[in-house]
Amino acid sequence: MTEDTTNHNFLDGQMLIAMPNMQDPRFERTVIYMCAHSEDGAMGIIVNQLASNIDFPQLLVQLDIISEGEEIRLPGPVNQMRVHRGGPVEPGRGFVLHSADYYIDNATLPIDDGVCLTATLEILKAIADGRGPEHSLLALGYAGWAPGQLEAEIQANGWLHCHNDPSLLFGSDLDEKYVIALKQLGIDPGMLSNDAGHA
Repeated sequence: MTEDTTNHNFLDGQMLIAMPNMQDPRFERTVIYMCAHSEDGAMGIIVNQLASNIDFPQLLVQLDIISEGEEIRLPGPVNQMRVHRGGPVEPGRGFVLHSADYYIDNATLPIDDGVCLTATLEILKAIADGRGPEHSLLALGYAGWAPGQLEAEIQANGWLHCHNDPSLLFGSDLDEKYVIALKQLGIDPGMLSNDAGHA
């Protein structure tokens, strides 16, 4: 009997949750939406950290989507949109995770359960004009793993994972996302052990 190697447990569309013993301060208490995961590596967006020193209207001005001084004319919800720190890789590049009601041919990547990823200026223009997706999360940068790296970190008890929940992905309470993600797994954050379990 031959072993079936086609059935891998890839985490596309799931949430990755940092264990309390995470040694890398860039990922401490992070919740990451996994955009891509295969034998070639993995890519995800941190959904519970804000980018420092920039808000969405300032970003629109920097990208010449609006002129300085036009921020006051942005629709209310657009003015409230926050810029997240998506991860340490390519921190100058923007990525928008969003609901599937918005799609750009050859630019939007459907991921899972009505969640898509678009990384063009067009989606930012659409959001600024009030024509964007119903739900969106803008992040600068992403988290990336080389082939086998994420699997090794999970094996070393660095990460947990759970199914995505739209309120977890697009919810506004960033401080609560870590606790909510753990509770989805039935875990009380205070009860987590830093050591891998051995039977």
